[in-house]
Amino acid sequence: MKEAVANFFLETVGEELCVLFCSMLPIIELRGAIPMGAAFGLPWWQTYIIAIIGNMLPVPIILLFVKSVLTWMAGCRVKFFNKVANKMFEKAEKNREKIEKYAFWGLTLFVAIPLPATGAWTGTLVAALFDMKFWKSLLSALIGVLIAGVVMTLISYGVVAAWGALF
Repeated sequence: MKEAVANFFLETVGEELCVLFCSMLPIIELRGAIPMGAAFGLPWWQTYIIAIIGNMLPVPIILLFVKSVLTWMAGCRVKFFNKVANKMFEKAEKNREKIEKYAFWGLTLFVAIPLPATGAWTGTLVAALFDMKFWKSLLSALIGVLIAGVVMTLISYGVVAAWGALF
């Protein structure tokens, strides 16, 4: 069943849009999209550009709206929403000093590290919770995403090239 859904999606939207949509997903982001593009056989530069665009598309929306959504969730009667929002606010407050100390470059580095739970989604969530300026946060996230994209492209296309040379 999974394979049928994957094939349908791939045949319907194509490889490039699969990479774009994958890079827009939280946690996966371009860390999963770039290896996907390499596996599809897309040129490295095309995969890099598509993944960067896809990874950055949610960033302005997160920066503009996530704090309002979390504030609403914190005051909501639904216990699950309330619990999630309050946990995020508590975690942010716990790390406030470190985050404010390193602000722009700390956020850039956090987004640039190509590991799960680091990236544009989490980084901009943190920036929004600490009321960092919109354009500064956007630029910081962009630089981090560009760096993560370079790292993932080198890893993904280097491994694919080495694998092809061996076999």
